[in-house]
Amino acid sequence: MSERLQTLDVDRGEDRVVVELHRPEARNAINGRMIEELHQVCAEIESAPRPLLLTGHGTVFAGGADIAELRARGREEALAGINSRLFERLHRLRAPTVAAVDGFALGGGAELAYACDIRIATPTAVFAQPEPGLGIIAGAGACWRLRELVGVSVAKQVLLGGYQLDADAALRHGLVAEVVSSEGLRERAHALLDRMAGSSPQALRLTKAVVDADGPHPLADDLTQAVLFESADKHERMSRFLERNKR
Repeated sequence: MSERLQTLDVDRGEDRVVVELHRPEARNAINGRMIEELHQVCAEIESAPRPLLLTGHGTVFAGGADIAELRARGREEALAGINSRLFERLHRLRAPTVAAVDGFALGGGAELAYACDIRIATPTAVFAQPEPGLGIIAGAGACWRLRELVGVSVAKQVLLGGYQLDADAALRHGLVAEVVSSEGLRERAHALLDRMAGSSPQALRLTKAVVDADGPHPLADDLTQAVLFESADKHERMSRFLERNKR
């Protein structure tokens, strides 16, 4: 089922939700309305978990946050974490999330991609944090999430030095899983979601929960595995595997 919202195109399937950021007049910049609509999508996936694919309309992922709105924001809006609360909610979705990045992912657009579990990019992809040039910090996760993704040195080069990560650099530093052509981006992203759809949804959700937990958690591994070992899905999948290997 497809739905056209004011700033998003949403395509819902049984095993995935595909969201296209759609503000072509503003290079898909993230404004307050887009934040509200992305919260709606998160609420939907929270109630019926399935993988999410985020992409941008045209040849831009997201050209940052809406600068006119940012200029009007003050202390109270900053403390409310308008963008950061959404990105953290996205990051904490129980089902896997994928960002398919074509062209610029700047400022808040880059932070939106960082919040996803996996990123795929095209050769024209560029990740950058121009916020200090506008008198602010990258305050929606980049200052700590980018460090976790690419390491302190590279994060400081981007956040302090104004360096951009093009597709090759993003791949080299592990920010993206692969670089594919613009024409093949969505097909490749859907192939990744197809692989996810072939896995146990419960196993994926619990794997993500353990990976995202702070620090090493042997007990969490054991408890999670205990739940999965008792599931009918695990028994059926392993039985199919053993039957195939008999042939």
